[in-house]
Amino acid sequence: MPASVAGAGGRARGSAIGPYTVLRGLDDEASGIPVPERRFIGRSADGDRTVLIGVPLPGADRDRFLAEAATSRYLLGPWSSPATEVAAPGDAPWHARPYVPVLPLPAALTVYGGPLPEGTVRAIGVALVETLVIGHGQGLAHAGVSPAAVLLAADGPRLTCFGAVRAAAGDGTARSGLPGLESGSLPPEQATGGQPHPAGDVYALGATLAYAATGYTVPEWEELPAGLRTGITACLSRDPAARPRPAELLDLLEAGGPAPASPVPASGPMSPDTVLLRSTDPAGRAAALLGPGWLPGRIIAALARQSAELLAAIPPVPPAPQD
Repeated sequence: MPASVAGAGGRARGSAIGPYTVLRGLDDEASGIPVPERRFIGRSADGDRTVLIGVPLPGADRDRFLAEAATSRYLLGPWSSPATEVAAPGDAPWHARPYVPVLPLPAALTVYGGPLPEGTVRAIGVALVETLVIGHGQGLAHAGVSPAAVLLAADGPRLTCFGAVRAAAGDGTARSGLPGLESGSLPPEQATGGQPHPAGDVYALGATLAYAATGYTVPEWEELPAGLRTGITACLSRDPAARPRPAELLDLLEAGGPAPASPVPASGPMSPDTVLLRSTDPAGRAAALLGPGWLPGRIIAALARQSAELLAAIPPVPPAPQD
């Protein structure tokens, strides 16, 4: 694992964020991929809870940061990663969620030694599309999909950084070049200040999958694996109306083509995207792609090392207050 991943991302080990003590930073700063927030692994004083913590970048708007974190608490779906704790009003801003061993996508490429296998990218894509379908059904555009927003765990990806684009700047303000926003995965309409919409999530997902498959968010067409070119290229249309709907993207990403749609349940009509999402196993179409072997062994080994290191970690004792 890169040495920078084991650092504390600008926070000293043992420093406090809310009720938690920092054990280490999460991100590989050497990757050069912007991260919308500073992220740490922390532990409660009693040792019972280990969490992933996010704090805003220096100079970021704390109110927008906290508002997006608070909204993320309502996100549903197995591959979403909603905040479960948010700083109290008036406190320094932070949010947290329960810890599972994870590697940010850029760190995973470093550990693996290059772009990920096509089957891994396909599994990530289908799981994240399912997550977007659920969020869009809740009326929530994610507005934060990027390589750094994707965390890889042994059982599947986690989508984080909800609302990063909205937190970076309000609608009507150009966002291109702002700290924490990766330019290749920032939809063109949002870069110029447009309001985030679901079609922007599709663009950002396409760029993120391109990064996973090639190491670049804006690769050349021939660099993309043949089995993923059609889906990723469609996502990256500069015209939002020309991008595929998330459920259409599922069929472009999955091997074997579309599955037959399930009938609409008696509880009432669902959106076409939700019908297609439920067209196979109730657990979702990603489950079939996230079985044993979906994640390369080097990444699984890195996750195991991270878990072992944290289990053995003893948080430094804070200095006693001076009289």
